[in-house]
Amino acid sequence: MRNFGRVLRLALRYRWTLAASIVCALAVGVLWGANFGAIYPFAQLAFKAKNLQEAVELQITEAEQRVAALDSQMDQLRSELRRADRDRRGEIEDEIQDLTDSRQAEQWALAGYRWAKPYVDRYLPSDPLQTLVILIGLLMVGTVVKSAFLVAHTILVSRQAELVTFELRKVFYRRTLRMDLATFTSEGTSDLVARFTNDMRNINDGVSILFGRLVREPLKAVCCLVGAGLICWQLLLLSLIIVPVAGLAIRWLGRMLKRANRRAMEEMSQLYSALEETFRGIKIVKAFTMERHERKRFHDIGKAYYRKSMKIARYDSLTHPLTEIMGMIMISLALVAGAALVLDNDTHLWGIRMSSRPLSLASLLLFYGLLAGAADPARKMSDVFTRLQRAAAAADRVYSLLDREPTVRDPVGAPHVRRHHRDLVFDRVTFSYLPGRPVIRDLSLRIDFGETVAIVGPNGCGKSTLANLVPRFADPDEGTIRLDGMPLSEMRLQDLRGQIGLVTQEAVLFDDTVFDNIRYGSPRATKEQVVEAARQAHAHRFIETELRDGYDTLVGPMGAQLSGGQRQRIALARAILRDPAILILDEATSQIDLESEQLIQRVLERFKRGRTTIMITHRLGVLALADRVVVMRDGRIDDVGSHGELLSRCDVYRRLHEIQHEDLRASA
Repeated sequence: MRNFGRVLRLALRYRWTLAASIVCALAVGVLWGANFGAIYPFAQLAFKAKNLQEAVELQITEAEQRVAALDSQMDQLRSELRRADRDRRGEIEDEIQDLTDSRQAEQWALAGYRWAKPYVDRYLPSDPLQTLVILIGLLMVGTVVKSAFLVAHTILVSRQAELVTFELRKVFYRRTLRMDLATFTSEGTSDLVARFTNDMRNINDGVSILFGRLVREPLKAVCCLVGAGLICWQLLLLSLIIVPVAGLAIRWLGRMLKRANRRAMEEMSQLYSALEETFRGIKIVKAFTMERHERKRFHDIGKAYYRKSMKIARYDSLTHPLTEIMGMIMISLALVAGAALVLDNDTHLWGIRMSSRPLSLASLLLFYGLLAGAADPARKMSDVFTRLQRAAAAADRVYSLLDREPTVRDPVGAPHVRRHHRDLVFDRVTFSYLPGRPVIRDLSLRIDFGETVAIVGPNGCGKSTLANLVPRFADPDEGTIRLDGMPLSEMRLQDLRGQIGLVTQEAVLFDDTVFDNIRYGSPRATKEQVVEAARQAHAHRFIETELRDGYDTLVGPMGAQLSGGQRQRIALARAILRDPAILILDEATSQIDLESEQLIQRVLERFKRGRTTIMITHRLGVLALADRVVVMRDGRIDDVGSHGELLSRCDVYRRLHEIQHEDLRASA
């Protein structure tokens, strides 16, 4: 529950909402207990067939008589005490003390009745039926007021829970955006989505339960128990003797439920993952007629979640019977003990003093009513433990990511750096995604400012990984990358990445307008600057002529409303608008048609001037833009040179070149 406690600390920020909800819950509890207090005057009228004025007068008379009788008994015992021997003296003193306690209780009761008598005489009618009508009216008013406080409490608790979840979701999103790129690639996004949705909903539910039912219902029970204790606290203690045993059982159930809920949430993440993979790859699923296989996979994951859910249900099914049995034992003990006290008109049970004064039938009925009033909140709390444990498990999952520190982060006290102007140097760089399996091995390379370098090589040789090290999506295991002489690890990420424009193989667009997708590269850009960037990227013409709403056209999820060439040119316009000192093109033309590729090449030929450009590519046309070509193999640089030099001396480059020519002939 430690992490759920951190959630509650967030809730304490909204003190006024919390205070108002507690006041409303307290009012509900007091009015709940007060409603049961109406049992006493009803019982007085029903069983004694008198009006309340006569009932109070009778109680005063009986109390005075009992005080007089107790005084007489105490006088006799004091006389006997003077004549008693040493052994008998202790017993008499104990009896006198018991009688003194009883007399004090009678005096308190007598004082209460005498205090109430003027008000009963003045404000209540002498007719019993009219008195009942007034009592019922007061009971209805109390119920309406209690319901109003209940509505207010429910709204305030919902506000508290929603504010906490809103704040936690923002913090979690902020921290998630700070995480390393590897977190998203290795762990996938489906688990993150599950934590943002299902887990947050469970946390919201837990906060609502804690500040709602777990505050309100115990207050209702406490008000009833306090009333029952005022009638006979010894009888109340006897009734509650079973509570510690039930508490231990509930604690055990809570541990089991938390463990089962955590496992069920993990299975829910797998369910999200299966859905995400299937829907994103629906074209492949249909093309290879794998619907049956996907149904089987979804069935297996769903079945695993079903089993975990049934385990929770089995534990959860025990909570309601447990509270009901506890309530029945409590009521049964009170019934037996209370009936014995009233029938015998005694204050002792099995030799144990149970009451300071004899209980009347009306008092006993009120006691039973208050116990029933305390048992009802306990019944309503039977599912609280399940939902709290589910919330605790969800909080553990959310905070396990919140507490994770990214490996790539800003250095402390990093100075502001100038715009890139000299060189980019890789000095004996080694990098691995998994320990002991390096993707880049002892690589050294110097790229001068303004130079265009193309990096080629077979798949898996580390080309894209090398490019990803420049914006510090990851840090090298060994070696150093320096920009204008400063190690990247000593630069603020904002300063470094603010100088970089990135265009990837799959153009990533957001479900927004064309205008906002371009301006994503520079959020403060004016409309004129956005249009100019689109013109430079040869995108303005198709935006204005082919798209229905021009720059205000929604591109759809991942730019689904546009063709591949259109998406790529908008992505290029986004990079152009950023005006980067370093441009990284990661297979930026590999998935577009020849016409779009030629357009983009013309754009790049102009745009690369005055900036450092790194191109990951295998297209011959793009290679012509490069000042140098770097050939990689097995994470190392195999050769560096111009296109002609590499054709004459580098076997790897020559083979890649021949493969490219064969592909072009085949496509022709």
